[in-house]
Amino acid sequence: MPETIQTIVALGPVEPALVEPLLSAKHRFVAEPDEEDLASADAAIVRAAYRVDPSVLDRMPRLKVLARTGVGTDLVDVADAKRRGIPVVITPGSNTRSVAEGVFTHLLALVKRLGELTAVVRDGRWEDRREVRVGDLDGFTLGIIGYGRIGRRVEHLARAFDLRVLAYDPFADVPTEIRRDTVEQVLKESDFITLHLPLTEETQGMFDAGRLASMRRGSILVNCSRGGLVDLDAALAALESGQLGGVGLDVFDPEPPAHHPLFDHPGVTLSPHLMGFTQQSMANTVKDAVLGALAVLDGNPPAAVAGS
Repeated sequence: MPETIQTIVALGPVEPALVEPLLSAKHRFVAEPDEEDLASADAAIVRAAYRVDPSVLDRMPRLKVLARTGVGTDLVDVADAKRRGIPVVITPGSNTRSVAEGVFTHLLALVKRLGELTAVVRDGRWEDRREVRVGDLDGFTLGIIGYGRIGRRVEHLARAFDLRVLAYDPFADVPTEIRRDTVEQVLKESDFITLHLPLTEETQGMFDAGRLASMRRGSILVNCSRGGLVDLDAALAALESGQLGGVGLDVFDPEPPAHHPLFDHPGVTLSPHLMGFTQQSMANTVKDAVLGALAVLDGNPPAAVAGS
């Protein structure tokens, strides 16, 4: 008796070249499914921008698993999927290394004043280079606010720069030698701060004027986590007063953001929420989603499920 073919569909753009090497002869992958494909789908690989609501699930009556690329499920009706017995697989960790490298991209650009030095050369102002105060990482202190997967990876990379590392996280297991019990303790002792927190009612606007004032004067703040953590008006005021020596932002609230005067300050580096969306990390997250879907289809537990 021939083996039943299991259909895996893409909801959103998914490159077949990333999926097909992971499949066996009993699987069929459809990158651009029509209604018939959806009706026969056993699994779906869901991209971040694709909304999965009850009407979409109604079109896939045979569905056994949704595999979301990434960890955000705000566009997926997880509760309705759960009611139907459909687990929503997520892929934490697939972009951990990319985001951590993004932190150092911003940090190095700010410490080494790369934007200002580029302008000096581009504008033919060679003699002005002496007026740009270039710094170092070696021997200074990096404070990590949030010690999850990305925070731990940032610490690992920091060691290569001979940075002293401190960390605060009320929930994670932070090694005793780097742990501080409050955010303020980390800010007081650090020259550079990197944020790795979820956005909640408690953390919304967490880095406001008061908290920025508690940082070391001239310190640098990098946010590759959630845009709502930082009050941009307060950050601009802190830059203009010299309380902050630089700000690096990869995330904004909302996205895309309206133009803010902070964006024009020479002590600011900006990227459009792409530090975690490198070619390699995108390939990793699709592969992890596929492996999670296959685990469910084979009757095995996936690595991570939303809402569990």
